[in-house]
Amino acid sequence: MSRQLADASASAETTTETVLEAEKASFLKQPKAVWATALAAVFAFMGIGLVDPILPAIAKNLEASTSEVSLLFTSYFLVTAIAMLISGFVSSRIGGKKTLLIGLAIIVVFASLSGLSGSVEQLVGFRAGWGLGNALFVATALAVIVGVASGGTGTAIILYEAALGLGISLGPLLGALLGGWQWRAPFFGTAVLMAAAFIALLALLPKTAAPAKKSRLRDPLLALGHRGLRTTAASALFYNYGFFTILAFTPFILGMDAYGIGAVFFGWGVAVAVFSVFVAPVLQKRLGAVKVLTGTLAALMLDLIGLGLAAGHSVTAVVVLVIAAGALLGINNTVYTELAMGVSDSPRPVASAGYNFVRWMGGALAPFAAAQLGEHFGPQVPFFAGAAAMVMAILVAFGGRGYLISHEPHLV
Repeated sequence: MSRQLADASASAETTTETVLEAEKASFLKQPKAVWATALAAVFAFMGIGLVDPILPAIAKNLEASTSEVSLLFTSYFLVTAIAMLISGFVSSRIGGKKTLLIGLAIIVVFASLSGLSGSVEQLVGFRAGWGLGNALFVATALAVIVGVASGGTGTAIILYEAALGLGISLGPLLGALLGGWQWRAPFFGTAVLMAAAFIALLALLPKTAAPAKKSRLRDPLLALGHRGLRTTAASALFYNYGFFTILAFTPFILGMDAYGIGAVFFGWGVAVAVFSVFVAPVLQKRLGAVKVLTGTLAALMLDLIGLGLAAGHSVTAVVVLVIAAGALLGINNTVYTELAMGVSDSPRPVASAGYNFVRWMGGALAPFAAAQLGEHFGPQVPFFAGAAAMVMAILVAFGGRGYLISHEPHLV
């Protein structure tokens, strides 16, 4: 009997190793079009954290308050969220490749204009235009990668999250390297990178035909009528509030120059990338999406409370907690994205548009709200508000757990 159990255990281990080796092979062996799209996505996501190291410099050079500078994030994400509703409408009529190229072109134009801004109001407006291009590109890139990648949806989502993590980590680094020289330089640097991505996609991505069924403008909102997708999106809204409280407000309390802030958020971004690609899939398969989600949200709540207690008292503690938060954010990014892609029966581009419309609202609200709370009540309060948002994210996910559990990956 013991021999049979041993043989069965060895067989199971061999099967698991075979599956993991196959997944690794399929992850690395991708068409050129996938790598080109993923590289372009890296450049696009660099725009999120690009301004982090230069926020204090922008405030100083354009004579703006913390709240005014925070609108660089708010205008960007507000337009991104709203434009998500039209991304599927556009791509279903002109095809994925053309939509990606239009999005990249818009980013090139508005990133360049951002570098030429003479006032914080102009910069906020140009970042809003940048958000339009970002929405068209980001929503379509995920659908294109899922459609073209080998290895299934799970592999495609990991590739997408790898691009997200790498872009988020490199954005602050580029912002610091160029922003330490001149605060306008990161915007022009991004424009050059996006132009290179435009050329790469133009050359390497094959023409993608428009879907047989055209998406209507109201489809993403109708998709949110599904309890599972609505639960995922609502929980992600509160989660993103905490995410962008850390990203947008922390630079103002570090008391560092562009290079120091860039180094901190480069470490944060590396943690996002590593944990989203290598740790999240393992945890999700072994524990299930809901347990991983609620567990990491609870840990992130404690992290934000720690940031609130450390703010204004210990820069070292703030740095450590920011980088630790990156690990938790990386896990959650992957879990949320996979749930959004599979929890409902809506087409993936439609589900993605509806989900991103809701969750990016959290990214739009958090920077300005955090700045206002910090200016009026002290630097600790924004982080405590972020911790409260994590409690709401947990409650929403727990309330809809029945819909989420039914779409978890099989445990191994």
